[in-house]
Amino acid sequence: MSIRSIREKINLALYDSKELVLRLFKIGSFITATFILSLLVYQFGFDPNTEIKNWIIIFIKASFGFYIIKYLVDILYSYEPFKLIRETWFEGLLLFLILINAVSRLIFEQSLLNAIGNEIELFHLENFYMLFIQCYFFVLVGIGLGKASPKLSFLKVNPPRLLIFSFILLILIGTGLLMMPEMTEEVHMMPFFEALFTSISASCVTGLIVVDTATYFTQKGHIVLMLLIQLGGLNIISFATLFAIFSKKGLGIKHQTILQENFSSESLLSGKGLLRKIFLFSFFMETIGMILLYFTWNPEIKFAHLEEQFFYSIFHSVSAFNNAGFSLFSDGLNDHLIQNSFNMHLIIAGLIFFGSIGFPVIEDLFNFERIKRTLKTPWLGLKLSTKISFYTSLFLIAFGMLMFYFLEQQNTLNGMGLEGQLITSFFQSITARTAGFNTVDFSMIGTPMLIIFIFLMFIGASPGSTGGGVKTSTFTLIIYSAMNTIRGQKRIEIGKRTISPELLHKAFSIFLFSSSAIFLAIFILSISDGDKGLMPIAFEAVSAFSTVGLSTGITADLSSFGKVIIMICMFVGRIGTLTLAFALSSKMKSHNYEYPNAHLTVG
Repeated sequence: MSIRSIREKINLALYDSKELVLRLFKIGSFITATFILSLLVYQFGFDPNTEIKNWIIIFIKASFGFYIIKYLVDILYSYEPFKLIRETWFEGLLLFLILINAVSRLIFEQSLLNAIGNEIELFHLENFYMLFIQCYFFVLVGIGLGKASPKLSFLKVNPPRLLIFSFILLILIGTGLLMMPEMTEEVHMMPFFEALFTSISASCVTGLIVVDTATYFTQKGHIVLMLLIQLGGLNIISFATLFAIFSKKGLGIKHQTILQENFSSESLLSGKGLLRKIFLFSFFMETIGMILLYFTWNPEIKFAHLEEQFFYSIFHSVSAFNNAGFSLFSDGLNDHLIQNSFNMHLIIAGLIFFGSIGFPVIEDLFNFERIKRTLKTPWLGLKLSTKISFYTSLFLIAFGMLMFYFLEQQNTLNGMGLEGQLITSFFQSITARTAGFNTVDFSMIGTPMLIIFIFLMFIGASPGSTGGGVKTSTFTLIIYSAMNTIRGQKRIEIGKRTISPELLHKAFSIFLFSSSAIFLAIFILSISDGDKGLMPIAFEAVSAFSTVGLSTGITADLSSFGKVIIMICMFVGRIGTLTLAFALSSKMKSHNYEYPNAHLTVG
C-alpha cells in the first residue's frame, strides 16, 4: 500500500472531526495567546517577585507544549502534510528544539542548552533561550493575526476608517503601557494625560514632549517609545500584512486598498508587492544607521556599558528613519556633548532623508531592473512621481539650508567654523521638513527663519513615507497649476505627462483642508495660550500637524486645553486630512449627471 493511499484513508477517517477539532484549537490558541501576552506585559511593566517570575516561565513553557500539540494536529489534519512542513519549517524547527530541551530536563534533570553553554563556556545560554522563545511567542501571535487579516474584507468599515482605528488602538495600547510603574524613574505611575500625549506623539512620529524623555523614563519606557515609533512610522496594519504574507494566505481587496492608500502606490498589486521591500529596506537602513552611530558617539559620553551604547544607537536610528525626533538626551542633539559631532549629524540627516523621501521613490531609485532598462533606453528613466518627490525634496533642502546659513549668521551660527555652519544649516533644513531633531536651540532662532521653517514643515515629506505635511507632490502640483493658470494653459503637463483633474482636485483638497485645520488650531491656541505669543503657537501648531516635533520650548507649558489641540493636530496630521474626510463622509449614490456650467468672477 502506497503512502498516498494511506494518507487518503487517514483523511477520510478524520474528515468528520476536522472542522470541529481545528476550530477548538484556534479558540485555544487565542485564549493561550491572550493569557501569555498578559503575563509578559505584567512581568515587563510591574517587576513581580522571583516566585511569580518562575510561575510565568512555567506558564510560557506550558504554552509551547500546547503549540507543539497544535502543530502536530495541523499536520495530521492537513491534506498535504509535507507541503505544510516545508512552508512552516522554521516554526517546526523551533518547536522541535523546545521539545528536545524539555525532554532533556525530564530525563537527565539538566537543560540541554545549559549543558551546551557550559561546554562552550557560554554560561547564560538558557537565559538567552528564554528571551528568544518569549520574542518568538510574539511572532507566533503576529502570524496568527496575519492569518486573520484577510478577513478585513468582511468588515463593513471602509479603509480610511480602519486605518484611523488602527492608530487609535495603537495609541491606547501605548498609553496603557507607559502608565505601568516600571516605565518611569521618578513617579510610580505616569499620569494618564501625559501618557496619552506622549503615546500620540510617538505613534504619530512627531516628537513633541511634555516630559523629559531622557530622564523621565526608564530603559523599559524607552523601549515602549521605540516600538510605538516603529509601529506608528510604518503603520500597524502593515505589520499585520507582513505576517499575512509570511503565512502565505494572501490579502483581501479591502486590505490591499488600505496598503494602496497608505503607501501611495499606483495599484493594488503594486501596494502588495511593495510591502516586502518596505520592511527589508526599513530594517536594513535602521541597522546600518545603528552600526554607524555606535562607532560615532563622542568619546566624552560616558555610557554605563556597551549595551547602553548599543541601545542609544538603535533608538536614535529608529527615531531618525521614522522621522520621529525623539532623543535620549535632555537637550536633544543640541546636547553639549554631541552638538559638535558633525559626522553623527550627517548620519542622522541621511536616515531622515531616506525615511522622508517615500518608499515608492526608494523602490524606483534602487530598482535593479529599472536601472538596467535605463541603461538601454535612457529616455525612459525614473517615474514622474519619483522625479517630483526627489527633485522637490532636494530643492527644499537646498533652499532651507541657504536661508538658515544667511539668516542665522549672527545668531545660532555665530562662533562656528565654516564646516560647522554648513553642516548645521544642512541639518536644520532636513530636520525641519518632518523629523524634529535639533542641533541648535530653537527658542533662540529669529522670526524670519521661523517663518521659513513653518513653510518647510507645512510642505513636509514625500508621499508614502514616514513623514508628514501636505507632501512634496501636492506642493508641486499646486505650483504647476498656478503657473499654467497665469499662462492661460488649460492642461497641466509635467515631463511630457498630463496630470488628470482628479489628482489636481485631490492636491487642492489636501492643501485647503490642511490650511484650514492649521488656521483653526492657531486661532484656538491664541485664545487658550495667547500669552505664549503668536509666532511660538503658530510654529507649534504647524509642527504638530506636520508631525515634525520641533518647538520653541512651549509644549510643556501649554494649558491642558492647548495640549489637547496639539494632540488632535498630531493625530489628524498623521492620518491625513483627506483620509479623515473620506472616513467621515458618505458616498454619493450616483455621479451620472451633470449640471449646466456656471460663470463666476474669480480674482
